[in-house]
Amino acid sequence: MTDAPKAVLEGGPDDLPDRIVPLTAPGTDIKIPFRGGYEHFRATARHQETAEGQLPVYEWWERTEIPG
Repeated sequence: MTDAPKAVLEGGPDDLPDRIVPLTAPGTDIKIPFRGGYEHFRATARHQETAEGQLPVYEWWERTEIPG
């Protein structure tokens, strides 16, 4: 197990492959590339107990398309 900060993703596409992801900077939005676009998640005040310990919960709030 690594000590890098991680977060739990809530909402968004049901088939999103990973629900526990690394954080580049705690509290900042997370942008996940997925199916020709990006799924955007925002930090909440909540935490969730996981197999990797208690992690902050990030909620899905929008999808944007990759230009091109």
